[in-house]
Amino acid sequence: MNLLRPFFVLVLLLLPGLAQAHGPTRQKLTLAVDVAAAPADVWAVIGNFHDMSWHPAVFSTTGEGGNDIDSIRVLTLGQEGGPTITEQLTKYSAEKMSYSYMITEVKVEVLPVTNYSSHLTVTPNAAGGSHIEWRGAFYRGYPNNDPPPELNDEAALAAVTGVYQAGLDALVQRFGQ
Repeated sequence: MNLLRPFFVLVLLLLPGLAQAHGPTRQKLTLAVDVAAAPADVWAVIGNFHDMSWHPAVFSTTGEGGNDIDSIRVLTLGQEGGPTITEQLTKYSAEKMSYSYMITEVKVEVLPVTNYSSHLTVTPNAAGGSHIEWRGAFYRGYPNNDPPPELNDEAALAAVTGVYQAGLDALVQRFGQ
């Protein structure tokens, strides 16, 4: 028993430091909106993985693979020659009017996140229109402790919230509430 005492003392001394050494926490975000249009009409606009012309921040979308799983799209933001985000389709169901994707390449200066995945879905609402839900999960842009302000959890949440809100606002403007 006396041989184990130094080991237990060492463990007790290290425990507080281990509690402080955790990395970032996965952030989750869900935004939703109801619009007056029928789900099929909304899906006709947002259901093509390679067409994000409905989102005001997207200048153009290129890619290959259509709506097949593992299809890749490259979003050019703002204007021709603007920054890009590369995304990969991970799930797609025209029947359920939903798809999921993940970012495979983005500079943190463009979107301060890592390990980002997202899900977009359209369902009928009680008023005869559509409920559009956009949810995502991601880590902040700086994976270590003590991130700079522009790469911390708050910056990541604010940036993704801005992207989702701009897209949903554009759909409300297009289809009405």
